[in-house]
Amino acid sequence: MTDLVDALDTRGTVSSALRAVGSFKLLRESWVGMIGTGIIGFWVVIALLAPLIAPFDPNTPLQPFAKPLTEYATGDGTFWLGTDHLGRDILSRVIWGSRTVLFYAPLATASAYFVGILMGLAAGYYRGRIDEFLSFLANVILSFPVLVLYILVITTIGSSGINIIIAITFASAPGIMRIVRGLVLDLRNRDYVAAAQTRGESSWFIMLVEILPNARGPLIVDSCLRLGYVVITIGVLGFLGLGLPPPAPDWGGMINEARSIALAFPHMTVIPCIAISTLVLGFNLLADGLREISLRD
Repeated sequence: MTDLVDALDTRGTVSSALRAVGSFKLLRESWVGMIGTGIIGFWVVIALLAPLIAPFDPNTPLQPFAKPLTEYATGDGTFWLGTDHLGRDILSRVIWGSRTVLFYAPLATASAYFVGILMGLAAGYYRGRIDEFLSFLANVILSFPVLVLYILVITTIGSSGINIIIAITFASAPGIMRIVRGLVLDLRNRDYVAAAQTRGESSWFIMLVEILPNARGPLIVDSCLRLGYVVITIGVLGFLGLGLPPPAPDWGGMINEARSIALAFPHMTVIPCIAISTLVLGFNLLADGLREISLRD
């Protein structure tokens, strides 16, 4: 067992894993990161417990235009945050909407990182024509405004959860590719890469096992920030009517449905806006905390 651990450690995997675990333990030393983690944890718990804590079914019309703290006419509960124009309980829709955003946002971000990392590793390690082609492709995509790309993709292939993931991956992967490419260009000349090449390791083994773990710091921070951007993106797409098809609880869709009566019933738009803002704030604070830790190291 000792020989196996020593062999793995020579390839950098054990030491990288230990440093990653240590970084998460150091997170408690950053109050900014802890606040961000707490906010994200709050919404994660809300999403997991949605079937248990939601007072009403999120799609059932009950009592239209009820103000916050209004008692249900049948006496079976209270509309703590009021109801919308169709009589659906806003609190229940916010709770169930957290499931939507916390499912699709990480999944879309992970998909974008998977594509962007592979492109960046290949471009930075192989260089030459592969680098020129991938960099040109990324520059072409990044030359378009991001929102325009989202609208073009969604309107072309239709609005659904899977298509939202495809649109975000298509628009975000080139930016991730450029970050990874820059990191690989710096790391590809390190001694441990030369040692792996001397051992006869394959190119993708060197990229995935030797280079990528040592580039994790900036990527982890960027992923937290990008998760916040994706949360906003999902909200914007829902507001534009390009998110999940109704009546699925969607924070952006809730804002869109109530925008014409926002002055008379502000709680219908303010509450989902607060939900989006707090979740984005949590991811941004977590990213700041992780950046503080990396600077201390």
